[in-house]
Amino acid sequence: MKKRILAAGQELFLRYGIRSISMDDIARHLSISKKTIYQSYRDKDELVHELMKEKLKEDEKEFESFEKGSANVIDEVFNIMKHMGKVIGQVNPSVFYDLQKYYPNTWKLFKEFKEEFILKMVENTLVRGVKQGLIRPEINVKVLSRMRMEQIEMGFNPAVFPPDKFQIIDVQLSMIDHFLYGICTLKGHKLINKHKQIIDEE
Repeated sequence: MKKRILAAGQELFLRYGIRSISMDDIARHLSISKKTIYQSYRDKDELVHELMKEKLKEDEKEFESFEKGSANVIDEVFNIMKHMGKVIGQVNPSVFYDLQKYYPNTWKLFKEFKEEFILKMVENTLVRGVKQGLIRPEINVKVLSRMRMEQIEMGFNPAVFPPDKFQIIDVQLSMIDHFLYGICTLKGHKLINKHKQIIDEE
């Protein structure tokens, strides 16, 4: 039952936003009583928090699979970009705003995941990219990894990119595209252009 409630919560929150969905809505969606939900989760805050924990576990496995299943770091980044496109493209933009404003403890989970797991992953990717000859050896890995983290955070900030004017996925993909071209060698640029089906000019 807990898994069914989580799945229903995720479906409704992602489609309509977190604030606009009540525990009554989830109960109706599952054709169960609200009391049944409260036997598993004491309130909506706990449900949202548990959903974020589950989602971050899934993301961790996904990112690790991209690293293992990619031929090089450029392939890995493009696989991640494709994954991001699918995930963020299905999410109501208000979800990110709702989390930041109304669920600070849950948003903190995302920030911790970003600062611990994602930061380490970006650092390792940059180091591997240098060894593969695809990323410039003179870059400061520590500085650029943290800059990348701030880019991700800024891309979700409605004060910088208002949801009525910008699509979150367009912002995130534009930022990672700009970041890639800045850190790559000529060999890396050729691989990027190949992925983007851009014909290189000599």
